[in-house]
Amino acid sequence: MDKMKLKLLYSDLKSDLDIIEKELAAAVNSSSHLLNEASLHLLLAGGKRIRPVFVLLSARFGTYSMETIKNVAVPVELIHMASLVHDDVIDDADTRRGRKTVKAQVNNRVAMHTGDFLFARAIEYITGLKNTYAHQVLSHTMVELCIGEIIQIEDKHELDQTVRDYLRRIKRKTAILISASCELGAIASGADAKTVKHLKRFGYYIGMSFQIIDDILDIVSTDEQLGKPSGSDLLQGNITLPVLYVKDYPTIAPLLKEMLEGNISEEHKNKLLIEIRNSDGIKKAKQISNLYLQKALNEVKQLPPNSAKKSLQNIALFMSKRKF
Repeated sequence: MDKMKLKLLYSDLKSDLDIIEKELAAAVNSSSHLLNEASLHLLLAGGKRIRPVFVLLSARFGTYSMETIKNVAVPVELIHMASLVHDDVIDDADTRRGRKTVKAQVNNRVAMHTGDFLFARAIEYITGLKNTYAHQVLSHTMVELCIGEIIQIEDKHELDQTVRDYLRRIKRKTAILISASCELGAIASGADAKTVKHLKRFGYYIGMSFQIIDDILDIVSTDEQLGKPSGSDLLQGNITLPVLYVKDYPTIAPLLKEMLEGNISEEHKNKLLIEIRNSDGIKKAKQISNLYLQKALNEVKQLPPNSAKKSLQNIALFMSKRKF
């Protein structure tokens, strides 16, 4: 995703996002030099800060106060960061966004403890918000996120799974945290219950669309565009939606089986990726992503009128139509 183009869509939030960035830097600070090094490496890797953006925009539907809202925007990003660190250990990934991962920079043990530290900081941070229901939403989200990671491990190399299995998995892996970001932003600002419900649903639908596009891009993009090797999901044994649609095709099934059995030469991988790109699996996956996008846009239509409404719509369209 082109971060510069995306940032233009929420340029009016720059001063508030600068505050969040400073708060994140303070949140990852500790008395351990090694932990600081690992956390700061992750923080400096940047990222789109989509989850804090959704918190800030959703908070515009209530009484907007940065002193309150930061207690939600910071923890959702910390949870996202923690999940990335754990993901990279599980997937044995050396690069992310074109930079070394924490586990590659330090080692697996430090990376896992860094992720745990960020989770703990997130819990600590949200206690600054006195609304106990918000605490429940965040803790439930963390539980579901962890379950999603375990299910992904269980499903690795497993061809006998359905589209429903995949959708349930990405709900936990991605959509639930984006949904919680929108819901928590609205709750923290005191938005009415109907608005909170629409924002929660918007976050879920756009999260689903976003992850499906991510899984498509893993197959169709170049290494340079992704900042990591193309086809990484397949190499790690993760069966994503475009692959599920074509896994039984005669030209794909034998190649896929060989790859999942460990025959993963560069030539073999590229041949499989070309076959998937030339199949209708990409088109079918895009159709499902678009269905979720339309559902997200329908939720936006039902929100009260304000400037944040248009921003949510534009960001949703950008996220779900991106090329890399």
